[in-house]
Amino acid sequence: MRLSPHMTVMQNAAQKAARRLLRDFNEVEQLQVSIKGPGDFVSQADLRAEAAIREELERARPGYAFLMEESGASGSDNWTWRWIVDPLDGTTNFLHGIPHWAISIALQRRLPDGTIELAAGLVYNPAANEMFWAEKGVGAFLNERRLRVSARRDMHEALFATGIPFAKVPAQRRLPFARTLGALMPHVAGIRRFGAAALDLAWVAAGRYEGFWELGLKPWDCAAGLLLVREAGGYATDPDGADLHDMGDSVNVVAGNAQLHGKLRELVADSLTARP
Repeated sequence: MRLSPHMTVMQNAAQKAARRLLRDFNEVEQLQVSIKGPGDFVSQADLRAEAAIREELERARPGYAFLMEESGASGSDNWTWRWIVDPLDGTTNFLHGIPHWAISIALQRRLPDGTIELAAGLVYNPAANEMFWAEKGVGAFLNERRLRVSARRDMHEALFATGIPFAKVPAQRRLPFARTLGALMPHVAGIRRFGAAALDLAWVAAGRYEGFWELGLKPWDCAAGLLLVREAGGYATDPDGADLHDMGDSVNVVAGNAQLHGKLRELVADSLTARP
């Protein structure tokens, strides 16, 4: 399959970083039994991967701005094109030797009227050699196979994914999560928490999940995945149904197939407005 120039650059950058991360991941597995542990090593692996991605993207498109997990925003405030990069989504999985982590790269474009749109995105799991990618108006793909979201209509047959808030997350995010979980659990086939939001969204695009929700994500956690879901025929919005093209510092995401997205979105929206 012939890739566009932008997607070629993005996949080259992801594959360059992946080679480093795979070497580091193999070393992490050995560090699990050491006294020091792998924590500092993984932090450095994250930074090295980000540097490798930035170097490749900057070389190919020197005028583009960046929003990166580790180094933040850089480039002109009046950018026309901006990369959004998470060099290692699923860091805790990586840290524990679990092969469920990914590189996420998205490309935003600002149109002449000031509107911002997601133009391209990829989520790459090197451990599984799965490259999920999408371009606006082109479609979503896993390697060279076209993706479509699941066609399931019955909530009782549906499998959903989410992210569980951890101890440091404020109560205003923990309580809505607990309410949504409690409302959903009796009516679905299952709920999964695998610890990598970018891959969760990619799996919705691939039809492996019927839907996904999480509160308080960062743009680099979800930008590429949002486009994947949309280009695979699904919906990806906030709990009020608004598109998430121009993402702020914190993003509440509800994604799913056309049949079940609305039901999931209503449950999440209700959980955010319910009194404790």
